[in-house]
Amino acid sequence: MKFHFHVLINQASGSGQGKKVGDKISTLLLEKNFLHTLYYSEYAGHEREIARNLAETTLLPWNEETKESEEPFPLLMVIGGDGTLHQVINEFYRLNYDLPVSYIPGGSGNDFARGIGLSLKPEQAFWQIVKAPAPQTINTIVYDEKVQQETGVALNNVGIGLDAAIVATTNESTAKKQLNKYNLGSLSYISSILKLLFTQKGFPILVELNGNEHFFKKAFLCTTTNHPYFGGGVAIAPMAQADKRSLDLVVVERIPMYKLFWLIIKLARKTHTTSKHFHHFTSSRLRIVSTIPQYGQADGEVLQPQSFDITFTTRNQLVWYQK
Repeated sequence: MKFHFHVLINQASGSGQGKKVGDKISTLLLEKNFLHTLYYSEYAGHEREIARNLAETTLLPWNEETKESEEPFPLLMVIGGDGTLHQVINEFYRLNYDLPVSYIPGGSGNDFARGIGLSLKPEQAFWQIVKAPAPQTINTIVYDEKVQQETGVALNNVGIGLDAAIVATTNESTAKKQLNKYNLGSLSYISSILKLLFTQKGFPILVELNGNEHFFKKAFLCTTTNHPYFGGGVAIAPMAQADKRSLDLVVVERIPMYKLFWLIIKLARKTHTTSKHFHHFTSSRLRIVSTIPQYGQADGEVLQPQSFDITFTTRNQLVWYQK
């Protein structure tokens, strides 16, 4: 397959990790004589502008006509963190464009790459893209929040409560920037987890799915996820898979601290799913209502504390890589 790579680089992602990865890939593209054009995100929201302009003028859908074309296929390659890819995919969703993308992780957590089996090493991820004869179909989460009227797409997960508070605290952490310099950004999540375990309170939620209602008086963590990982590699939902057409919802109840630490040990051993305080649901559509304001997050993009009435469905996204 011949490509013309349109490479969108967010140099600020991962506190500069995006720049390092972008430099490696741009050098590789030059050395191997790949047809390519570079675009740099220079301010907040710029990646959406770049994606929109490329979608309207350059990029093509993947169909029978483009498969048979002898012209190089114009493929968007996003280099940055999960938040960068989130912004690009949401711009396509807003414009109702069905376009394939490729991605090379250059952020702090890089959970999406883990979740789909894409290497965290830039060069290896690049060759996974180049060697793929066609894109993979990946499931994504479509969310529709009625209280604040927010709609979008998430590639990783949408969380209310602990995981969202962890993301908010980590993003504000000065330690995150320092750790990212040594490719240890995931440790900043661990620091936030330890802090919030003592401060995050339980909150009531109502879950509707598969024709049933489930009420939790003291939810601690409520995450709708597309694959196992969140928070930089924590396998909160080991059973989740990004290539199946359903959503996985995980609810963890607030419990006494001594039990919570035991649950964390079980999480490290990936045996936490056996705990009676861990609840897992699977559905292609679900609704969550939370009346007491909590932090929310979608792919690490923070939603400020608010009440939620949020419905989730699924949508396909083509991602160009070879497992």
